[in-house]
Amino acid sequence: MRLRGALALLLLLCIHGGRQGADAARDGFVRVQGTRFVLNGNPFFANGFNAYWLMSFGADPAQRGRVTSALSQAAGAGLSVARTWAFSDGGSNALQYSPGRYNENTFQGLDFVLSEARKHGIKMILSLVNSYDSFGGRKQYVQWAREQGQSIGSDDEFFTNPVVKGFYKNHIKTVLTRVNTITGVAYKDDPTIMAWELMNEPRCQSDLSGRTLQSWIAEMAAHVKSIDGAHLLEAGLEGFYGASTPSRAAAVNPSGYQLGTDFVANNRAPGIDFATVHAYPDQWLPGLDAPSQLRFLGAWLDAHVADARDALRKPLLVAEFGRSRRDPGYSGDQRDAVFGAVYGKVYESARAGGPAAGALFWQLLADGMDSYGDGYEVVLGQASSTAGVIATQSRRLQGLARAFARARKPKQGQAGKGGN
Repeated sequence: MRLRGALALLLLLCIHGGRQGADAARDGFVRVQGTRFVLNGNPFFANGFNAYWLMSFGADPAQRGRVTSALSQAAGAGLSVARTWAFSDGGSNALQYSPGRYNENTFQGLDFVLSEARKHGIKMILSLVNSYDSFGGRKQYVQWAREQGQSIGSDDEFFTNPVVKGFYKNHIKTVLTRVNTITGVAYKDDPTIMAWELMNEPRCQSDLSGRTLQSWIAEMAAHVKSIDGAHLLEAGLEGFYGASTPSRAAAVNPSGYQLGTDFVANNRAPGIDFATVHAYPDQWLPGLDAPSQLRFLGAWLDAHVADARDALRKPLLVAEFGRSRRDPGYSGDQRDAVFGAVYGKVYESARAGGPAAGALFWQLLADGMDSYGDGYEVVLGQASSTAGVIATQSRRLQGLARAFARARKPKQGQAGKGGN
């Protein structure tokens, strides 16, 4: 589709959405109109990053400078969205050290992160629990329930046990109703937050039908929305297909990746506002060479863009992607090729009026954080080539947003004069 056609399509969406009222449209919250994100009535594209460590560094006065530095460098590269953890379960320095009991100092670390993000014009996606053992996750919740006398067989009962679900619902309420000690704004009222994420990479391998996870997503989405109707919500999915689309599962999923998730069905759950996909061909297909992994990446993203457009009719965010420097034969050119491929698919879809709304690379580190490197880290000041690829995508998406915004203005003016 030519840009002219995409602009016409977007005009229709924006005019329809504009009936909702000017005040709501310009309150600083990111919203969804059709398959687009909008901010203050204009298209919003999310070129961004993951930085899971922000809260823990924000809780340490000696490390807060690194939070500020990372956000400042990100803003300088035109990055608009950061995804981070709003969880850390179990242990003395955790956010939640036992069910319903919180470390105030750690919570103030998250307060600091949101305050700094606001200063730098960066929207935040906050994930509420981990599927994995890192930072507690499902395993810690299940252990807490066992300590209270619950008979639980596996960590997958996180999704079904009433006591565990009660613990998690309480955590949701505690985070959403938290009042920031720096800004004085409740999290649920803070437009710095773009969206909540139910879980980082949910999986339920004890029920490959996807029904267990589907029920949990629907229940928890309803709980979030009962507390906070202002923010967007996503499930945290990696994008693996399931029983609702068996042909997709067979043709698109990496071999053996049946994990109890269902990209299409899960993202259709009431309350889920946009879809997510992750992209790690080097992890999922380690036996393939770099060109073959790139071909998989292109097909993987094409399938999800098509399904977000046609089946879900919701925006799609590539919420994690990267290339590890620990891969055999790694080169910086290979990483740049992965970034370029993801960014190209996002821009191609966005320019055509499609659902791809942005991508967040894994992961951004500040200078002096070598011990936090996992192979995927990007330090903008030390990775000039990749930093250039990132900044170029920011400029392209910013230019696209400006073009769409300019296209709306004449139509808005005509509507006002015509008394429509």
